[in-house]
Amino acid sequence: MARLRGVPRHELHPGAEPVFQLLFGDRDPLVEPGTDTGSPGDWWPVFALVPDVFDHCVAGFALYRSPKRRLDPQLRELAQTRVGWDRASTFVFSQHCKSCRTVGLSEEQIAAIPAWQVADCFTPAQRAVLAYTDCLAYDAGRVPDGVFEELKRHLGDEEILELTYITCLYAMHATMTRALRLEFDDVEERVVEVPGPADSLSVEHTERELRRIVGSAAADEGDGPASPG
Repeated sequence: MARLRGVPRHELHPGAEPVFQLLFGDRDPLVEPGTDTGSPGDWWPVFALVPDVFDHCVAGFALYRSPKRRLDPQLRELAQTRVGWDRASTFVFSQHCKSCRTVGLSEEQIAAIPAWQVADCFTPAQRAVLAYTDCLAYDAGRVPDGVFEELKRHLGDEEILELTYITCLYAMHATMTRALRLEFDDVEERVVEVPGPADSLSVEHTERELRRIVGSAAADEGDGPASPG
């Protein structure tokens, strides 16, 4: 379950109520979870804990979808989906796979996002955006000149700034959603110790086994034919 408490519907600040009405109708997602996309919907009541943080996030959603944006929506969604993959957020990746369909990306392209490097279904501009996204997510913004030069072959400065801002915004959302275990990222840690005896990993055990093996081999040699003398 989410690591932070959520705000009950009747305690929401005024700015959140229209958003909740749009997403949940008259339901309180803490009592009746679920959204149209199949997610639990707990991101919203948790972020509503701090009203101005909630409002800032919602303004960010409006910003990236604004008709003022110069960035091609397909390139935007490719980056948002890929950064969800890069940050291992099932929530961000899954939601934006769906958003990719709304902007006209093909099923082949969506399926190829995890292994875009070896896929041949992307345009040069799309490949440049995906490579740039990996630099933002995996290398914390360390972008080789070659990658940036290729990006500038396809996008203007304003588009690159929009791309960078939106992609980093969703890297943040992916990170926060995992840290707070919200939505589809409410999962147990999978990298854990598997129960089992530790004796076989000790130095003493290794030395003992080596002596046993060497001694057994020497005994086997002693049982062989006598050498001519």
